[in-house]
Amino acid sequence: MSIGKKSEAVKVVVRCRPLNKKEEATNQERIVEVDVRLGQVSVRNPKSSGSLLKTFTFDAVYDVGSKQNELYDYACKPLIDSVLHGFNGTIFAYGQTGTGKTYTMEGVPTDPERRGVIPNSFQHIFTHISRSQNQQYLVRVSYIEIYQEEIRDLLCKDNNKKLELKENPELGVYVKDLSSVVTKNIKEIEHVMNLGNQSRSVGFTKMNERSSRSHAIFVITIECSEMGIDGEDHIRVGKLNMVDLAGSERQSKTGAQGQRFKEAAKINLSLSALGNVISALVDGKSTHVPYRDSKLTRLLQDSLGGNSKTVMVATVGPASCHYDETLTTLRYANRAKNIRNKPKINEDPKDALLREFQEEIARLKVQLEERGMLAKERRRRRRNSMRMKRSISSGEVETPRDGEVGVVETVQEESVEDYWWKQQMAKTSANYKPDISRKLGIVDEKAKTVEELLKEQQSVEILIEKYKVSSFHTVFFFMQIIH
Repeated sequence: MSIGKKSEAVKVVVRCRPLNKKEEATNQERIVEVDVRLGQVSVRNPKSSGSLLKTFTFDAVYDVGSKQNELYDYACKPLIDSVLHGFNGTIFAYGQTGTGKTYTMEGVPTDPERRGVIPNSFQHIFTHISRSQNQQYLVRVSYIEIYQEEIRDLLCKDNNKKLELKENPELGVYVKDLSSVVTKNIKEIEHVMNLGNQSRSVGFTKMNERSSRSHAIFVITIECSEMGIDGEDHIRVGKLNMVDLAGSERQSKTGAQGQRFKEAAKINLSLSALGNVISALVDGKSTHVPYRDSKLTRLLQDSLGGNSKTVMVATVGPASCHYDETLTTLRYANRAKNIRNKPKINEDPKDALLREFQEEIARLKVQLEERGMLAKERRRRRRNSMRMKRSISSGEVETPRDGEVGVVETVQEESVEDYWWKQQMAKTSANYKPDISRKLGIVDEKAKTVEELLKEQQSVEILIEKYKVSSFHTVFFFMQIIH
């Protein structure tokens, strides 16, 4: 299948939150600078006054004044469109705890200005469906939590039940017995998400009053049925994973003890595994990618180096007290830019073959059009040649019409590729001129400069206009020039 054969990089954007009240109260220094125009984030080491800024460049960066819809429109909207056309897509927020991952992903759903990625995607998907014609859609959602390396179904009544990961060639990695809810509009899908959020594990730490103590993955599966040119229904399936990762944290800063300490250890373990996967994918030397080191990386296997379009939103804090964590986040995000995925449309193999044939037909049509243009050019040159011959025979010189070339060249049969190649060579060879001196037989071509050849050509054209040729020998001479 032609669509999806090419690889594409993971899109990485970075967002920096403002200083919070606690950081302002303790007079924390701002060490992060964001250049939105250049797409750069710079961080300064507060412990070294003379140190240079460490600067990183990303697909886009968002400063403290950025709006929710700005990030969504650039980073996420094109990916959602792709999911609606049958691709897999993943959006995940990565960063230190308390840097705004949950706010970026969820925001305030009831406020259009502060809606996050997930509620904005709901609006996007169902608006598209309502405007579609001759297509039927089925939207199903699931909600997964990874808590202390155990998978829980947030939409199940018994959400303490531990679920298992399975894998097969057709479905890839999936969660066995995961519940799925059909939703028909925005209100229904928001209601389902709210139910799941009520079951999600959150807790108080010194870094965040409502710290996510787990990774959450909200999965939207969109099936589209459309009648093809063969009169039969064709189905394509897009799957969207929206991931809110728990933040990396240090026990010394969070004050985690007892259960919170155990949670933090598991969170850091899975995030470390995620970092190892990113490193192995971009290293180029690694023959093994450690997806199986954690449940999180196994579930994100397609999203990192597989069949998915992926957006990573890295969130950072600007305060000097978080320098190490901020630098670590930026380094991981910088590495993730180099991950290459190979997304493809999820459809029946027969439909994929039909799509490939349609693309091949379209490509051949373009080639035929190009060949038709060449044939038209050959006919035009042939007419000019005949007109010049008649002019010489009758002793009258015809001036080519506007847009026509006076000097006629013989165009040989050639392929579109050969024609394109010759055009490129003509553009790059600025000093190339037709070898007129060889045709005229006046002097050796090496003895003449390009300027002399141009002057000689102009002289011949003046002679043609000035004199009317009547003798056989003169006609023969000009025929040699033409040919």
